[in-house]
Amino acid sequence: MIYAEIPLTSAVRRAVEEGWGVAGDGEARRLHGGEESAAYRLGDHVVRIGPKWRADEEIEWCHAVAGHAARFLPQAVAPLSRRDGASVVRVEGRPVSLWPFVHGRWPREDEQHLRAARLLARLHRALSTAEPGPRPVRAFAEYGLYGAEDAAAEGAPANPVELADPALDRWLAEFHRSHPTRHPLHGDYYAGNTLVHDDAITAVLDWDESFVGAPEFELAAAATEWGDDELRLVRRFVDAYMAEGGTAGELDDEALAQLIRHKLRREAAYFHWSVDRGVVHDQEDVDYHRDRVGLFHRLRP
Repeated sequence: MIYAEIPLTSAVRRAVEEGWGVAGDGEARRLHGGEESAAYRLGDHVVRIGPKWRADEEIEWCHAVAGHAARFLPQAVAPLSRRDGASVVRVEGRPVSLWPFVHGRWPREDEQHLRAARLLARLHRALSTAEPGPRPVRAFAEYGLYGAEDAAAEGAPANPVELADPALDRWLAEFHRSHPTRHPLHGDYYAGNTLVHDDAITAVLDWDESFVGAPEFELAAAATEWGDDELRLVRRFVDAYMAEGGTAGELDDEALAQLIRHKLRREAAYFHWSVDRGVVHDQEDVDYHRDRVGLFHRLRP
């Protein structure tokens, strides 16, 4: 996995001190992870430095979603506000935010998948009362989520030609017509955006891909992240979520497969989009991409 190489500069340290009143001259440690952003622990805080192409208004919207979730769910980690009330500042062309540091490690999917499912159900209940308004910039997963016409929207990061599937497009359009529930979603609920400590999930991180959508989509997307390619653990994840009282409706095997296939197609689009932006993937990334494309085809109903 290739992670973003973004330094913690003296200008960022000054911005943290001026904007949040947190001493920026202490020892900093780069935290593991971050394909687009870099995070540094600075005492009891984490300085997060994002990509230049993410707009401040987009980030503030996502931060508001995180803040709403944090009022109801202790595992939801939200950014800290600056003295002027904002949660992000632009430094050297990059968005900078400050977060509380949470102890923990990345979990293995198979050790926490049922806890993750139950936590997602509680997170959806918390987010169902949020009304953040329209997202200023569409999240990556949104393109094509409502069918072919939506996928062809001007400026949309295109799905790969080799994954064109008109039957899937028609199915997505009909599914969303018949499933009208919409509320904010985390948008990227997988093990790498959570932390565990003492065998419990203690943090849900990284809200950059939050958007307002059908909870059934996030349930299917999260289930495959925490599950397996044969869908055995995927179904167990869904069942645990339902038992915990999440906001998503029941998903039969076809619906589960088709929503997962949309997620996989957008993952492939992101892979190609990042290449176009100059990202050089390592062999692990390339192999993972090929495996996910293969799963897209195998799950075709």
